[in-house]
Amino acid sequence: MLYALADWLSNWFSPFNAFTYLTSRVIFGALTALLLSIGFGGRMIALLRRLQMGQYVRDDGPQTHLKKAGTPTMGGALIILSVCIAMLLWADLRVKYTWIALFVMLGFGVVGWIDDYRKLILKDPQGLRAKHKYALLSLVSLFTCIWLYASAVSPVETTLYVPFFKNLSWQMGWLFLPFVYFVLTGASNAVNLTDGLDGLAIMPVVLVA
Repeated sequence: MLYALADWLSNWFSPFNAFTYLTSRVIFGALTALLLSIGFGGRMIALLRRLQMGQYVRDDGPQTHLKKAGTPTMGGALIILSVCIAMLLWADLRVKYTWIALFVMLGFGVVGWIDDYRKLILKDPQGLRAKHKYALLSLVSLFTCIWLYASAVSPVETTLYVPFFKNLSWQMGWLFLPFVYFVLTGASNAVNLTDGLDGLAIMPVVLVA
C-alpha cells in the first residue's frame, strides 16, 4: 500500500522514489514488523498469561527444557500478524510471489493454530496428530507447488540457481513440483519438530527465514 502510494507520489516529488527501491522496502518492512512486535508483544504476553496459555513441553526431550513449561505460547500469531501488516504495507502487491508467500505463511500458521487449540483448549497434550499435521502441511505445499508451476510464464521461474555459483543452474521442468514440495514441507517440519522439542520457536524461525 505504501509502496503504491510512494510510487504515485514520486511522479510529483522524486525523493519518494527512495521508498520504492527494493532494498529500502526490505529495511522498512523489517522495521515495521519489529516495531509492531515490540509494541504489542508485551500486551500479548500479559494476555496469554491471564488466559493461562502456557507452553506444553514434551517429556521425552532434555530435562533442562522442562523448566520452560508454562511459557506463554501462541506467540506465532504475533509474528504472523506483524509480518502480514509489514508485507501489505511495503511489498509490491502486483507481484504474485507476495501473495504466495502470504498464503504459505498463513496456511502453515493455521496448522499451528489448530495444534495449539487442541493442546490448550481441548487439553490434548499431543495436539494435532503427526499424520494429520503432515497431511495439512502437504496440502498447503502441494497447492503452492501447483500455483507456482501453473503461473510460471518463463523457464527462469522453474530454474534452480545454486548460490555463489553465477553460471550453475538447472532448468527443473516438472521436477520443480516435488522440489518445492520437499523444501516447503521439510523446512516447516524441521521448525515444527525443533519447536516441539525446545518449546520456543524463535531461533528456528530466524534461521529458516
